[in-house]
Amino acid sequence: MFRTPAMRKLQASLIATVMLASTTLTPALACTRTLFVGDGDMVATGRNMDWREDMLSNLWVLPAGIERDGLGGERSIKWTSKYGSVVTTGYEAGSTDGMNEKGLVANILFLAEAEYGEPKADDKLLSISLWGQYALDNFATVAETVEAFRARPFALLAPKLPNGSESTLHLAVSDSTGDSAIFQYLNGELVIFHGKQYTVMTNSPPYAEQLAINAYWENIGGLTFLPGTNRAADRFARASFLLNSIPKSLDKNYIQGVPQQSFDFQAVAGVMSVQRAVSVPLGITTPDQPNISSTIWRTVSDQKNLVYYFDSATRPNTFWVDFKNVDFKPGAAVKRLTIMNGEVYSGEVSGDFKPHEPFKFLPGV
Repeated sequence: MFRTPAMRKLQASLIATVMLASTTLTPALACTRTLFVGDGDMVATGRNMDWREDMLSNLWVLPAGIERDGLGGERSIKWTSKYGSVVTTGYEAGSTDGMNEKGLVANILFLAEAEYGEPKADDKLLSISLWGQYALDNFATVAETVEAFRARPFALLAPKLPNGSESTLHLAVSDSTGDSAIFQYLNGELVIFHGKQYTVMTNSPPYAEQLAINAYWENIGGLTFLPGTNRAADRFARASFLLNSIPKSLDKNYIQGVPQQSFDFQAVAGVMSVQRAVSVPLGITTPDQPNISSTIWRTVSDQKNLVYYFDSATRPNTFWVDFKNVDFKPGAAVKRLTIMNGEVYSGEVSGDFKPHEPFKFLPGV
């Protein structure tokens, strides 16, 4: 197609405008979540944790049957966990990421624009440190989660995190069917995006604006140009392009090097490669822009085979937890896999978890 100088100038102006929009956003901190669906009912969710410091994370096995309190004072919501889960903590103060025994995955990410509003007089209260865990404890599917959250079973309390950061967060959930939902509180109202098309989530701006910005980059085409900074909107565009580009079926070019020549393992490797491709190198920080933070760990949750993979940016090996080897029954021991001191693991690590007193979720009051 022939383009006049005026057309080229207009295109350049549009590109500059969108690039400016995607690079002047200032989310509190950063993460990236993707959802893959492929042949043979293969579903896997990938997630990066980007943070400006080590979070003293550990992995935990939390069985069913645990009695919980929303840590919101006298009006706290209370429940008993219906399902067991494997989670990764932040500051040993809350579940930031995890998968339950039914294949429901919960990922907590930052959203600077989050505003939870003031609780109503009759609201039950829940500390935001338990938001993801509430979903993992109670629901087997995204549809169940959406139905329950729409009924407003609680109001969120958002205390500052142990390092002093504001707990402005949003939540993504996915299940073994490939269903997905994004939950955001904006101007005090819960906004829900529910559907299998919502496969990528980063941070600011609010999700509707992220989708609009990404639509522009999809029109440009990822093989023509992709935004390259580590800002949230740019990572969203790159993750979307890469997720849609990796094979959704067995790839004969690479399968010989995949364990058991299994497509399921190929899919996990593909999702992990996307997460690594949108990671921020360790040590990159900008003091006056905390949104530019290093990737400190990555996870991939295989929701078909119920395997939780953990990939650290500070140690040499990826390891995983096969749920077939985990006791989630009520009354089973709470167990911890300690990684916060630089411990190194490889392969399947369910046998390395040790019984431990449960970590204490951050109170809302």
